[in-house]
Amino acid sequence: MSASNRPSAAPQSQSASAGQPQKIQPLYVLAWFLCALFYFYQYAIRSAPGIMQDELTQAWGNSHLGLMIASYYIVYALAALAVGVLLDRYGAHATMPVGIAITSVGCLIFAQGSVAAGLGGYVIQALGAICAFVGSSYVAARYLPARTLALFVGLTQCLGMAGAAFGSKPTRILIDPAGSFHLPWQTVWLGFGVIGVTLAIATWFVMPRDSGDSAAHHGHLSAENLLKPFKIIFGNPQSWYAGIIGGLLFVPTTIGALGWGASMLNKGEHVSMAFAASDVSMVPIGWVIGCPLLGWISDKIGRRKPVLIGGAVVLLAASLCALYVPVGVMPRYSVALVMGIASGAAMIPFSSMKEVNPPEVKGTAAGVMNFLVFGTTGILSPMVSALMGGGGDTMTVFHRAFLPLVIGIVVAILLSFRLRETGWAVQK
Repeated sequence: MSASNRPSAAPQSQSASAGQPQKIQPLYVLAWFLCALFYFYQYAIRSAPGIMQDELTQAWGNSHLGLMIASYYIVYALAALAVGVLLDRYGAHATMPVGIAITSVGCLIFAQGSVAAGLGGYVIQALGAICAFVGSSYVAARYLPARTLALFVGLTQCLGMAGAAFGSKPTRILIDPAGSFHLPWQTVWLGFGVIGVTLAIATWFVMPRDSGDSAAHHGHLSAENLLKPFKIIFGNPQSWYAGIIGGLLFVPTTIGALGWGASMLNKGEHVSMAFAASDVSMVPIGWVIGCPLLGWISDKIGRRKPVLIGGAVVLLAASLCALYVPVGVMPRYSVALVMGIASGAAMIPFSSMKEVNPPEVKGTAAGVMNFLVFGTTGILSPMVSALMGGGGDTMTVFHRAFLPLVIGIVVAILLSFRLRETGWAVQK
C-alpha cells in the first residue's frame, strides 16, 4: 500500500525501525548532539529580548516586544513546513549548517542596534532557528534506535530549555548596569553571532553526508510531489490532535513564563527584576529535568498518553499557583520549577506525531508539528498582548491576559483522550 493511501498509518515503530540502527552509534549521537546544541543556542537568543526589555525600550523608545514575539513565531511556524520537506529530500548535512548560519546572521543584524535591525534580525533568526528542533528530531528518528525516540526528543528539548535559562540569567548578569560586566546589549548579540558561525562549521564537518530518504518516497521535484507528504499528514486527524495539544502545552512557557513572566513578577508582585529573572529561569531549568525524564518514562512503560495527561494536569496546577498564589507563600522558585518539569509533557506529542504517520515523511511530520505548535503561539501571543492593554501593571491585568493560556491547558488535556496511543506496549 502506498503512503498516500494510508494517512492514518499505524505507529511507525515496526516500519521505521527496519531502516534504523538497532544500537546507538557514537557518530550519530554526536550529529544529534550538535543539532541539539543548535537548539540550545537558538533558545538562548530567543529568550534574550525578554530580559533586555528595559535596555531595548531605552534604545528604541518602545521595545516592540509583543510584535517581535508574534512575528518570530509566525515566521518560525511557516518556515517549519519548508524545513521538514528539505530534510526529507536532501538530508541533514545539506540543511542543518545553512540553518545555523542564517540564525547567526540574524544575530549580527540585531547587534546593529536600530529598531529595524532588531525586528528584521529577530525574524531572520526564526528562519534559521526552526532547523534546530526539526533537524534534531529528524536525526534522532533517522539515525538512532526507534525505541529511544521519546528520550532523545526529550533530551533535545532539555538542551533547548537550558539555552533559555542561559538566555535569561547570564544575559542579565552581562548587561546589568549595576553588575561587574555591564556590557552593551549589542555586544551580547555580536557574541551570539560569532558562536553561531562556529557551530555551523562544526556541524558541516560532523553531519553524515547521505542525502534524504529514498527518492521513491518523494519522486521527482514537482508541485504534486512536494504537496504529497503534507496531504498525508494533514489528512490524518491524529496529526491535528498532536499538534494542537503540543501547542497548547507549550505556550504557558513561551508566552507566559519567558515572554511576560519577568514583567508579571516585577510589576504585578513588586519584586526586583533580578529576582524575577532568577525565578523565570527556573522554568527552563525545570524543562531540563522534565523533558528527558518524561520522555524516558514514556519509552520505559511503552505508553504516551498517561505521561502526557499526567504532566498536563500538574502543569495546570502549577500555572494556577503562579497566577493566584502570592510570591513567598510557596517555597522559593518551587512553582516555576514544577511548572517547567511538568511542561516536559509538551514533548510527548512530538513523538506521537512521527508515530501516527509513515516513516518516509518523518522530516515533514516534524515540520508540520512545529507549524501547529508555533502557529498556536503566534495566534495566542497577540491575544495575550491585547488583553494586557498596553502593558500589565497589576496582577488583575495579568490574570485576565493569561486566562487563554490556562483554558488552553484544559483543552489540551481533553484532546489528549482522543490521541491514539502509539507506545510500544500497545503493539504487543
